Amino acid sequence: MYDLRKFFIDGAWVVPAGRREHPLIDPATETAIGKILLGTPEDVDAAVRAGRTAFATWQQTTREERIELFERIIEAYRARTQEMAAAISDEMGAPMRFALRAQAASGLGHFGAVLAVLKDFEFEESIGSTLIRREPIGVCGLITPWNWPINQISCKVAAALAAGCTIVLKPSEIAPISAHLFTEILVEAGVPKGVFNLIDGEGTTVGAAISRHPDIDMVSFTGSTRAGVQVAKAAADTVKRVSQELGGKSANIILEDADLDAAVKDGVRAMMVNTGQSCNAPSRMLVPARVYDKAVAIAKAAAGQPVIGNPKADGTTMGPVSNRRQFEKIQCLLQQGLDEGATLVAGGLGRPEGLEKGYFVKPTIFADVRNDMTIAREEIFGPVLVMIPYQDEEEAVRMANDTIYGLSGYVYSGDREHARRIARRLRVGMVHLNGAPTDIDAPFGGYKQSGNGREWGREGLQEFLEIKAIMGYSDTGG
Repeated sequence: MYDLRKFFIDGAWVVPAGRREHPLIDPATETAIGKILLGTPEDVDAAVRAGRTAFATWQQTTREERIELFERIIEAYRARTQEMAAAISDEMGAPMRFALRAQAASGLGHFGAVLAVLKDFEFEESIGSTLIRREPIGVCGLITPWNWPINQISCKVAAALAAGCTIVLKPSEIAPISAHLFTEILVEAGVPKGVFNLIDGEGTTVGAAISRHPDIDMVSFTGSTRAGVQVAKAAADTVKRVSQELGGKSANIILEDADLDAAVKDGVRAMMVNTGQSCNAPSRMLVPARVYDKAVAIAKAAAGQPVIGNPKADGTTMGPVSNRRQFEKIQCLLQQGLDEGATLVAGGLGRPEGLEKGYFVKPTIFADVRNDMTIAREEIFGPVLVMIPYQDEEEAVRMANDTIYGLSGYVYSGDREHARRIARRLRVGMVHLNGAPTDIDAPFGGYKQSGNGREWGREGLQEFLEIKAIMGYSDTGG
C-alpha cells in the first residue's frame, strides 16, 4: 500500500492542512492500493510562499549551476526508472513493458532534451543598442493529468527549472504515485529548498486555488478542454500567463496513393496505444470511399491484435482505462454511437470476454460514421476508432479541419511531397507523416480549443520566460 499522506513544501515532507483522505485505486482490479490527502487553499498558500522566497535566489543561478542540477536529476531518475514504471502501471494501468519503455522513459527523455537546449539557449541578445533579456517568469503552478503522468510532469518541470522558475505542482489525484516518486528523485538530486513544491488535491479546490493565486505568475495546465476553460477563467483576474495543452479529435487522412493495408493497420495500432488515452490519438480515420470497405475489413482484423489483461502479466499490450469515471463515459459514448446509426465493426459495450473486474474497454471500431456524429466530434479518450469515407481530398481536408480541436493530424501517402502538401493545409499544431513518431525535441501543442502555448524542447522552455528590453544598453550596433 502506498501511504502518500504528506506534501513536499519548502524542502520538507509535511503534514498538510487538508485532512481529507482520498483512496488510490488500481484500475485493473478496482481495489485500493494507497491513499493521499486532499489539499486546501491554505496548503497552496504555504507552497506559493516557499516558491516566492526561493525564487529570489533561484532566478539568479547560472546556466552552469542549472546544468549541474539537471545532470544529477538525470542520474537519480535513471537509477529509479524501473520503480517509476511500476508506479505508473499501478496508478493508471499501463502494461509494464509500455510503462517502462514509453511512460517512464518519457520523463527521462524530457530532462535530456531540455538539458541539451539549456546548454546553448540564448538568454540575452543585442538588437542595435538594445539588450533583449529572457528572464524567468516567476512562481509557476503546474497542473498535470493522469493519462501520461510523468511525461507531463517532467516536460513542465524541466522547462520551468531550466528557465529559472520555482514550482508548485499539483498532479492528478487519480495518479499521484509517480509524482511522489519524482519528488524523491528531485530531493536526492539536491533541488534547493522551496524551488519545487508538491501538493495533492482536486482540481476544483487546489487547482482553482493555484489558478487564481495572486502570487503565482503562470499556470501550465494539461487536461480536458472543459477544465482548461475553468483554469483560464480563474486565472483571468490576476492576468497571469496560462499555457494549456487540452483535448483533441485528430484526423488520420489516408490518401489514395497510400499503402492501404499498412496505413490502416498502423492507424489502428496508434489509436490503441495507451488504451486510447492520448490527447493526440488518431481517432478519426478518413479513407477514400472507393477503398472504404476494404479499409474497414483491415481495421476489424487489426482491432483483434491487442492482448488485453493484467498490466503486470507478460505479453499484455493493453491495460484498463485509468478510472471508473472514464470507463463509464466511454460506455455512454459507445451507446451513443450505436444510437446515432454508426455500424459497430469490432468491440463495443462492456468489458472484454473473461475480464469481470477492472476498467477494461474493448478495442472498438465504428464504420459508417458521419463527421457530425457525437463519436466523431467528442474526445472519447479510450480505444475507440471511427472510420469516415471521403470522396476527394478537398472533402478530406475540410472534414479534418471541421472540429473545435486542432492538436494533431496524420497523413499517409506513397508520395512524401503529396503528404507534405496536405499537412500544410491542416489547422493543427502537429502533423505525423506516414506514421512518424512524436519528436521530443519538437514543440507539442495545438490550435483552437486544443490549447495555447507549446511544450517540449526549445519552445517549451520559452513558455516560462518573460522578455525584457533594455534600451540604451550599449552604443548603437554594439
